[in-house]
Amino acid sequence: MADKISEARRSYNMRRIRSKDTSPEKAVRRLVYHLGYRYRLHDKSLPGKPDLVFKGRKKAIFVHGCFWHQHPSGNCADSRPPSSRTEYWLPKLQRNIERDQSNLQELDRLGWDTLVIWACQVESDPDNVAASARSFLDK
Repeated sequence: MADKISEARRSYNMRRIRSKDTSPEKAVRRLVYHLGYRYRLHDKSLPGKPDLVFKGRKKAIFVHGCFWHQHPSGNCADSRPPSSRTEYWLPKLQRNIERDQSNLQELDRLGWDTLVIWACQVESDPDNVAASARSFLDK
């Protein structure tokens, strides 16, 4: 099936996708800040450059986009792999999953606790995300 938009428009759309300061990430930052926690952003010294870093607590929060990190929930429509150009997309998305797992394992080995928050959770249930973040940061 051919793409519904032009190649130039698809290229433009893909260039606009960012790895930092996404809407879900900003929403989580606001939630955590309003809960009274202070954090650093994207610490390059840590594996995976976590989105929010709480050095004193040795805790890190990742805010994952459901498509790019392939949210394993069966209820998330955004995590469907593409049906076209699968020879390109499937290995790319699989590498993202493997890299995420490796980063989480390395952080665990270094003594850091991690929390992964999915973009769909931020959009659908911000109160639950806030409760999860508070529980994670308080323990």
